[in-house]
Amino acid sequence: MTDWTSVVNQKTLVDRKTMSSPFPIYKTNRLVLRQFKESDLENVFLGLSDPAVIKYYGVHYTSREETQKQMDWFADLEKNRTGIWWAVCSPDQSIFYGAAGLNSLNREHMKAELGCWILPAYWGRGIMQEVMPFIIDYAFKFLGLHRIEGLVETENVNCKKAMAKMDFVHEGTMRECEIKNGEWISLDIYARIND
Repeated sequence: MTDWTSVVNQKTLVDRKTMSSPFPIYKTNRLVLRQFKESDLENVFLGLSDPAVIKYYGVHYTSREETQKQMDWFADLEKNRTGIWWAVCSPDQSIFYGAAGLNSLNREHMKAELGCWILPAYWGRGIMQEVMPFIIDYAFKFLGLHRIEGLVETENVNCKKAMAKMDFVHEGTMRECEIKNGEWISLDIYARIND
């Protein structure tokens, strides 16, 4: 597992019941995970308007103005304590790689859904392999979750391989459970339990 160094003191990490402490920022030698800021709008738009990124992603935007909905969603997750997403950047924050985090946080059932995307220029560089162990560790240790789920479009072979590498178990397929671009899609359910 990645050796993460916290920019914030371990004692100030988010309390798993209140999520009221400062936003947890983490860094490695080549990455920083930090809170989203207004200036990230352009990069979020570049990602979530790119056909390669949104092919298997649940949302897409056609303008910067429309992309503000995604920025509001990131902020609402924190405000409503229903999840947490990080901007994934280079250590000096000159390069924005993508985003990753947890949403659909259910405190009663101690579970959340995992999600991520990376700008295509940075695919194949092991960025998410470095990021995901931190998010999983954060979910289990600091949020006290018991279960993390990943819903993957059945056609998304690369993501399914990545889930398996992270020790997520394929639990089944929800056939034709959503409509995307006017067509039915199926979702594979992956999950990892906090042992």
